[in-house]
Amino acid sequence: MFKFKFNKTHFSKLSDKHVLALAIYAEEEDSKIYFYFANTFKKEFPETAKLFDEMGKEENEHRKLLIDLYKKKFGSSIPIVKREHVSGFYKRKPIWLIENLKLDTARDEIRKMENDASKFYFDAAQRTSDPSIRKLLGDLAVIEFKHEGKAIERARKLDSNKSAINEIEKDKKQFILTWVQPGLAGLMDGSVSTLAPIFATAFATMNSHTTLLVGLAASVGAGISMGFTEAVHDDGVISGRGSPLKRGLASGIMTTLGGLGHALPYLINDFYTATVIAIFIVFFELWLIAWIQNKYMKISFSKAIFQVVFGGGLVLSTGILIGAF
Repeated sequence: MFKFKFNKTHFSKLSDKHVLALAIYAEEEDSKIYFYFANTFKKEFPETAKLFDEMGKEENEHRKLLIDLYKKKFGSSIPIVKREHVSGFYKRKPIWLIENLKLDTARDEIRKMENDASKFYFDAAQRTSDPSIRKLLGDLAVIEFKHEGKAIERARKLDSNKSAINEIEKDKKQFILTWVQPGLAGLMDGSVSTLAPIFATAFATMNSHTTLLVGLAASVGAGISMGFTEAVHDDGVISGRGSPLKRGLASGIMTTLGGLGHALPYLINDFYTATVIAIFIVFFELWLIAWIQNKYMKISFSKAIFQVVFGGGLVLSTGILIGAF
């Protein structure tokens, strides 16, 4: 790892020849990313796929201009200079490797790509004394800068296009169905259903260790149960709710976390201190549930907080009362 790091060349030390070679590689990589986006979303989001395809073609034209200038200045043998060979050069996040890439994420990435490219060409143009190279790099800096604005403008036009609006809504709906809804159900179940057994045990035994064991058992057991149930009861084919494995993981993990939130304070030996902290965490969990409902399910925050706090309060009170007898 250290050898690789020290073998890098800083961007400021590159010659004109290597700056052009780096620019050629960068444009080639960017065009491939755009075409990948276009191909990825072509079937379900054709309107947005057209935007990515246009961007890819434009980046390919930039690559041709750079190659023509390179051949004119330095010949036909172009050295391989990649981003990973150069320190101080902007990097690309490999979001295109994400299995289920979100449409909004891809659209945001193209704006960043154009902005990064514009800064690169501007900096490179300032460093060279060759008039023709300086002119081309400067022109590309302006073009890429305008591309960022064009990308935003195209996205805005798409956002006002009925079919494109449907694409965005479809993408958001799929995210909610696959991740948010199962996760929210799990968080609600884990946070609320474990209140009674945990606090009943707490007030019945007044012992932190025993309460912790019951809390761990209730949380992990509920997580396994909820995750397994979510994964096997619906394969997602008819309902369109997405991968059963992803839904199962979202539900199971959030259920477990919901219960562990108010179980882990009982790691503290002092019972009363642990209980006060646990109750405080319970109200935070209930607030979080209401916030998620408001943000993703479009339920008014006041209504969501009333429903969640009321329901959670009933379960909490039940656990405390049962444990006190």
